[in-house]
Amino acid sequence: MSVSQYVRVSILVLCLLSIAAAQELPTFVDVTQQAGIQVKHSYGDLDLSNIVEGTGSGAMFFDYDNDGWLDIYLPNGCWLRDVSDNRGRQFRGKLANTLYRNKGDGTFVDVTKKARVGDKGFGFGCSAADYDADGDLDLYVLNYGANVLYRNNGDGTFTDVSKASGLADTRWSLSAPWFDYDGDGDLDVYVANYLEYDSGKFRSFYAAAGYPGPLSYSGQPDALYRNNGDGTFTDVTKEAGVFQPNGRAMSATVTDLNNDGLLDIYIPNDGMENYYFRNEGKGTFANEGLEMGLAFGEGGQGVSSMGPAVGDVDRDGWIDIYVPDMGYGCLLMNREDYFEDRTAQTNLAVVCGQYTGWGGILFDYDADGYLDVFVGNGNAHHEYTEEDVLMRNDGTGKFVDVAIDSGPYFREKYVGRGATYGDYDNDGDVDLLIVNLNAIPRLLRNDGGNKNRWLMVDARLPGGKVHATGARVTVKTGSLVQVQDAIPVRGYLSQADPRCHFGLGKSAQVDRVEIRWPDGATTALTDVPSNQVLKVVQPSKSKES
Repeated sequence: MSVSQYVRVSILVLCLLSIAAAQELPTFVDVTQQAGIQVKHSYGDLDLSNIVEGTGSGAMFFDYDNDGWLDIYLPNGCWLRDVSDNRGRQFRGKLANTLYRNKGDGTFVDVTKKARVGDKGFGFGCSAADYDADGDLDLYVLNYGANVLYRNNGDGTFTDVSKASGLADTRWSLSAPWFDYDGDGDLDVYVANYLEYDSGKFRSFYAAAGYPGPLSYSGQPDALYRNNGDGTFTDVTKEAGVFQPNGRAMSATVTDLNNDGLLDIYIPNDGMENYYFRNEGKGTFANEGLEMGLAFGEGGQGVSSMGPAVGDVDRDGWIDIYVPDMGYGCLLMNREDYFEDRTAQTNLAVVCGQYTGWGGILFDYDADGYLDVFVGNGNAHHEYTEEDVLMRNDGTGKFVDVAIDSGPYFREKYVGRGATYGDYDNDGDVDLLIVNLNAIPRLLRNDGGNKNRWLMVDARLPGGKVHATGARVTVKTGSLVQVQDAIPVRGYLSQADPRCHFGLGKSAQVDRVEIRWPDGATTALTDVPSNQVLKVVQPSKSKES
């Protein structure tokens, strides 16, 4: 064989190996139409003309009826006199949020009217938690204007308790993670607020930009509400040490970033520094974003940060953060005493830098034990489309662009906003739900992610009815250790599957599953078989040793 023939054969072999490797990866199949999801997101106007309309909305997976199948809630916009153009009055009163019930056969049915959760305000984010500990998930809707809290009646219907609860915050709210910040056993809520829109009065901006950006308006303080245990909440923002009068929160999440057993708060802001509030364990927080390297991007600039995705990317036992933005995004790796920006070194910058990132997700879509990255992209000020990003973690500290091989969806362009993940068909791999501006959301079924082994942990408080929100789940398989905090409010304006999903590669069983419950107690299980949804109920104190 000549040298040239040898080179050609070698190239052919490499190409075939590459194709074979690509064929082994999971693909995402757009099942939106066959699943029966038909509602179209709208910003309540004919043309995109201001920051309220351009912010978009998120989505949520949650099991509102406790049948073991994830349902879907989708906020929507509306026509508002101080936001929308007069030409868009055709939308007045015609737009509402939507609740889809999962029928368990791959399809969903619209139950909004029956459930009484079709709020007609200008909706952005949503979250669900059992704030009254009665065994079902209640629903909180974040609006431009008064927020809405729906109490789950347990019979497929909800009751609006917004005013009575004290959670009808009238500021422009985007995100609301629930957690027990004060350790009293009930769930409190942190409400991330954006800015004060001026009804379009400010006009000194570059016309080609479409409309003024976030720094053209005053920011708003976020709010921390303490659960009083009687169905009402009290604003404790100042006494807890989290009051910042001029923030511009784009979302928020909660996780234990310093491994001290306490849940911290991380808030990406728009056009300014981000906030990291370390939980001091006495009902107060310390703002340490600057000291920990969490306030700015690598260049020191205040970027337009979007929704925070959290997870242990390098499997060192410490939670890392990925934040999409209008530049390269930021992968902030937890080094215990500080966070290091590794966006460029991991190959994320060269891909994500082309786009305007919004809905970021860290999830193990191929169940190999390492977290991958999805980002929904779209222009911020115009309805200019962009491709979404799917980057596979190769386990060596690098991410590989696999979007083109992951299904027809990734070969099209969208004006992306919120995105979330969950195993809606209960087949063991993680599916995607993506909200694109002024379009029908897309449900992408993961086909092939369950070819590897997996484990989902459904951690419950004593009695087994209430999710153990805030619990930390640690899964050990050989030398691979995975940690995840049971806080489903993640990413841009969205909430994910409350069950903790772990990819196990080829391992037939897990050596050890350990759960640190919200009250600090622990439960450990050994030799746990893979490929199951493992429901673990915290023992009551009378049964604990």
